[in-house]
Amino acid sequence: CESEIWPSCARARLLLFDRAFFNTLLEVETARQLAARPAARLVRGGQETLLPLAEVEALFAGPSLIVDGCRRALRSGTHNVKLAKRPVLFALLESLARHPAGAEREVLIHAAFGAKRVNDTHRARLRVEIGRLRKLLRPVCDLEATQVGFRLLPRAGEDIAVLLPPLPGGAGALQALLADGQPWSTSALGLALGESQRNVQRALADLEANEQVRSVGRGRAQRWVSAPLSGFTTTLLLPLNVADG
Repeated sequence: CESEIWPSCARARLLLFDRAFFNTLLEVETARQLAARPAARLVRGGQETLLPLAEVEALFAGPSLIVDGCRRALRSGTHNVKLAKRPVLFALLESLARHPAGAEREVLIHAAFGAKRVNDTHRARLRVEIGRLRKLLRPVCDLEATQVGFRLLPRAGEDIAVLLPPLPGGAGALQALLADGQPWSTSALGLALGESQRNVQRALADLEANEQVRSVGRGRAQRWVSAPLSGFTTTLLLPLNVADG
């Protein structure tokens, strides 16, 4: 009977609407919880703290010289110096930012080159790399020599902050790079991180096993992209692209 069919259809439509509404509410609540979780680690004045996304955005909007370890860049206002493909220079920059009063040459050499015993070759190489870094940083800040090393000199009263992935270690750095949404090759990731392709492949395999990254393509065409993280927003919502940096 047609009179019996229409009420049934109406109830079905109502059930579908209720389910869609519930799913929407669930997605909103999930997004709210993720936004409240750590998006990055902040190192400032020798102290390290976890920041939710809102505080990361506030940091970017404030008067700070930010060494962004999530995107491998230096940010100051509208300036953005990309160093994703310059791992040695970024290692020097991060070490300088961690020592705002000045970093000793031995500390910088260890950070950039991994050398435990410093010799004249390391010192000469450090001078070359510092010269390259100084040239890149010129629009943003100054790099001054001290009696024992070098230090960053922010402009206009800026303080120095270091922003790092919420997860320490290589896994966090990989996830930070992949969070830009662009497909990365293993070789490009290795170059950006200053790691061998073998080490990067091991880290990617572990992340893939935990469903945190996924691969697209095979062989030389294989690329890696980020999968949604359940516990951290990381840098997925930080609007910077390092793949072309």
